[in-house]
Amino acid sequence: MSATPATPATPETPTAPLRLTVDELAARAGVTVRTLRFYSSKGLLPPPELGARRVGLYGVEHLDRLELIEELQRQGLTLAAIERYLAQLPADISSLDLAIHRALVASWTPEAAEEATRAQVERRAGRALSEAHVAQLAAMGALERTADPDVFRVDPGLLPLGVRVLDVPIPLETLVAARAVVLRHSRATAHELHRLFREAVWKPYRESDPAPEELERMKGLTDHIQPMIAQALVTAFQRSLREELGGAARGE
Repeated sequence: MSATPATPATPETPTAPLRLTVDELAARAGVTVRTLRFYSSKGLLPPPELGARRVGLYGVEHLDRLELIEELQRQGLTLAAIERYLAQLPADISSLDLAIHRALVASWTPEAAEEATRAQVERRAGRALSEAHVAQLAAMGALERTADPDVFRVDPGLLPLGVRVLDVPIPLETLVAARAVVLRHSRATAHELHRLFREAVWKPYRESDPAPEELERMKGLTDHIQPMIAQALVTAFQRSLREELGGAARGE
């Protein structure tokens, strides 16, 4: 979907929380204002704060939730499935946790990468990008360089999280190693889950010689399993990461 052009908002700082108008939020998320209003009407986005002249202002939590909705839709989930996915999230889920959800769900479809100019990437990032920033984002897999220095192949799921990491002092080689670990284990997990479902569920069901209409119904039901698997994987990853970080903090 094409976004309504807008001037990049001021990047979030500890003393100045991100505050976006509806046009700026749409531009940052890469959607149209009409799409944003549709999601709001369905209750998928919380209402904005009212600023001067009763202008709705959106924060980083709105941006992250909107980007997660877009990624789930890109995965092929129906609106009802997206509603169920969001309903399972904790009421007090943090903005960073929402960004992690989107990045992990997006990693299942690397073919979703799209071309964008530097100006378009900066509009999505909400900030100017130096060559060092581009190198960091490339190391995280959020974008790839092309033959044209002002055109990139962008992973729309990883870009928002990658932008957040830009201000964290992490060495470039560490980012490259971390990406390799995530890809290796996520692919292994996806392969094993597919094998388990195929052998323990789908194969026995096919061998039971179901009626054609029941077979189609089963195929339809499997579409509803995907958001539950995504939720389980993300939740397990977050729990494991917190346990690892907690152990490191205690010196274990």
